[in-house]
Amino acid sequence: MRTHGRRQSAVPSHRRVSGPAVNGLSQHDVTARVESGLDNRVPDKTSRSLWQIFRANVLTLFNAIVGTSFLVLLLLGRWQDALFGLAALGNAVIGVVQEFRAKRSLDRLAVLDAPRARVLRDGQIREIATADVVRDDVLVLRAGDQVTADAAVLEAAGLEADESLLTGESDPVDKDTGSDVLSGSIVVAGHGKARVVRVGSESFASRLTADARRFSLVNSEIRNSLNRVLRWIAWAILPVAVLVVNGELQARDGWQNAIATGSWAEALVGVIASVIAMVPLGLVLLTSVAFAVGGLRLAGHKVLIQELAAVEGLARVDVLCMDKTGTLTEGGLRFDAVHQLTGAPDPGWQQALGWFAAEPEANTTARSLGDAFEDDGGFQSISYVPFSSSRKWSGVTFGGSNGSTPTWILGAPEMILAPGNRTPPLPAFGSEADSPGAPPRALASGNAGVLAQAGELAGAGLRTLLLAGADGLPGSGKTATLPDGLRPVALLTFREQPRTDARETLEFFRAEGVELKIISGDDPRTVAAIARRVGLEVSEGFDARSLPEDPVLLEQVMETNTVFGRVSPDQKKDMVAALQRLGHTVAMTGDGVNDALALKTADLGIAMDSAAPATKAVARLVLLDGRFDRLPEVLAEGRRVIANIERVSSLFLSKTAYSIAIAVSFGLLQWQFPFLPRQLSFTDGLTIGIPAFFLALMPNTRRYKPGFLRRSLWFSLPAGLIVAGSLLVLNAIATAAVVREPAPDAVRSASVLTLSIVGLWILAVVSRPLNAGRLGVLGAMSVALVALFNLPLAQDFFILSWPPSELLLPALVAGAVGGLAIELLAWLHGRKFPR
Repeated sequence: MRTHGRRQSAVPSHRRVSGPAVNGLSQHDVTARVESGLDNRVPDKTSRSLWQIFRANVLTLFNAIVGTSFLVLLLLGRWQDALFGLAALGNAVIGVVQEFRAKRSLDRLAVLDAPRARVLRDGQIREIATADVVRDDVLVLRAGDQVTADAAVLEAAGLEADESLLTGESDPVDKDTGSDVLSGSIVVAGHGKARVVRVGSESFASRLTADARRFSLVNSEIRNSLNRVLRWIAWAILPVAVLVVNGELQARDGWQNAIATGSWAEALVGVIASVIAMVPLGLVLLTSVAFAVGGLRLAGHKVLIQELAAVEGLARVDVLCMDKTGTLTEGGLRFDAVHQLTGAPDPGWQQALGWFAAEPEANTTARSLGDAFEDDGGFQSISYVPFSSSRKWSGVTFGGSNGSTPTWILGAPEMILAPGNRTPPLPAFGSEADSPGAPPRALASGNAGVLAQAGELAGAGLRTLLLAGADGLPGSGKTATLPDGLRPVALLTFREQPRTDARETLEFFRAEGVELKIISGDDPRTVAAIARRVGLEVSEGFDARSLPEDPVLLEQVMETNTVFGRVSPDQKKDMVAALQRLGHTVAMTGDGVNDALALKTADLGIAMDSAAPATKAVARLVLLDGRFDRLPEVLAEGRRVIANIERVSSLFLSKTAYSIAIAVSFGLLQWQFPFLPRQLSFTDGLTIGIPAFFLALMPNTRRYKPGFLRRSLWFSLPAGLIVAGSLLVLNAIATAAVVREPAPDAVRSASVLTLSIVGLWILAVVSRPLNAGRLGVLGAMSVALVALFNLPLAQDFFILSWPPSELLLPALVAGAVGGLAIELLAWLHGRKFPR
């Protein structure tokens, strides 16, 4: 029977625990703690709560302005002019419903993909939901786990935790018996047991969730740009409103007369119309809807979005960093062959390999040895150093080995045989075999010969490990040192199968102008060979042990190399940061716990389905079915969102620009504002609101280019001035002697006609290139304009009619000239910002 006592010696006898620590809590104990509220339930913030969604879509500054204006008009008995309130309410409802639908879908996926906790109960190890952990539970910790609650270590065997997400310190911390391990920290080496001492809101879990998940907001150019514009508009509203108030009252024979005759109420309606026109009500709504629908679409493709704004992230990425294992390759390793290095190897080497394969904390590479080497249970360890991605080796010392070599080291050849490790020269003979016991085939002499042979194997795309024997004990903890007198015994090779979708996906990204970087902990020659198998043109990989510490030199290395091997977790993070300093937008894919820091640092972290819980927690996207070819779909969705929001933002910002320009110019000229609020609702719906909703959700594959806000404003501001100029000319003609005392309603109707013509022209320009869908939207809006001008019910409600002949021709000419000016602006915009 296999002996599991090999690790017990890592814990001195006087510090070993017994009793409840051996069997864990009973079901009765668990029930009692749950009833007392001592469980680990905290709010799951993988998406916004319903209240947060409601607050973001309803309780805003601009909705407060709209709501106040709506109530004022109702008090004045002008409910017909309060239509914008219903439109704003509809916008808010649509926004809440769309994001809540996306939330439900994403939350269901999050529940299916939620990390689990491993606990000891009734003497058995069970995996449970993190929320079901209770105080005094015994956590069974293994490498790759994210600690789910604050706990005190009961047993430890080489246990190391990365607390960088909590403290910012990236160095792993040794966790001995009696020390605390905090929720949110990541087990990077060893194993152990720990008793939970703090749960729920008392622990670090909620802070980690807030920091690492949805609300550690991803950098969104769209969101940042729109927030900046909204701040500008908020500052402009009050002074413009004051100017319009004065202009309206002066146009009615002064303040005193307006107050005495009651015409101030009509003036107030004009003021409200000017203020409401400045507010881009639908822009924020459509941005939220576009993100929500994007998240919903990707959920249908088995892509979990941890934050909706991350939908745009991959579309902005110009460098994609990938881990090899689990991303370019399928993640599973197959043992290939043993290449013996001595004719008479140390006794017990095959049993030692079986022990490494059966070790519960063994990594994927070591576990794959189990098919060729069996652990007969005859060895009992007295000291064990678990594998660590930083040192890249593990070691064990056996007791009572009956003449066998007491200590065995398994790891990367160049790490074990690094300069300074004193190893005796090998005899000038050896053997290489495809399996244990096969006939001799090759020679290796000394460390140089072993490393040369390992290099040849790695260059063929094989992962290579070295098994070495020794007589001394290896050190322990994160500063574990190799014993003296290492004797290389055998090189072990493993094969990885590249993903079938890797070549096509990488070709897609190269064609889209995305630079590719492969960053792996394996031998750089192995990584380069795999890269060539998936279609990358690389000659050799860069050994990360030679990476410069100087940030500037590191940036140069990152810019000039594609494949990197022997990369430590800290180096992965530093390499991503170096690319960001060069101005790149960086995405990082990975599945191992050693990728978590790099994913957290990257602009967009992408975790595979097989990723460790800690890695998934910090990722922005999780590929739930592990298909690498999902990334082009994410890129396409991000491009659709960015390109369409830029398209509709030009509509909304043009409206804001001409609204401010009209309000300021008419206020200074002391003319009456040329529209009623209901008429602006009419034009907004036809030229902006309805078409923008369809445009925001249509397919769009245009490549992302930085400078979204600059491009939008470069078009929108001049377009707004063109609209305002057209209306100023029309109203100047209306007040001139050539038109004898036109009725105010006739002037308003002419102004609505001119605004609609130029607005539809702007719509046609921003919809280009026109396809059947966009042409259909444009045609429908044009037909609706003509129909509403001729429907008696619409004429009565909106106070619209065809202007008299002396105003109709100027209105049409002003609209046509304004449209031609928009056409010229579009040509200039295209020259300055070619697509």
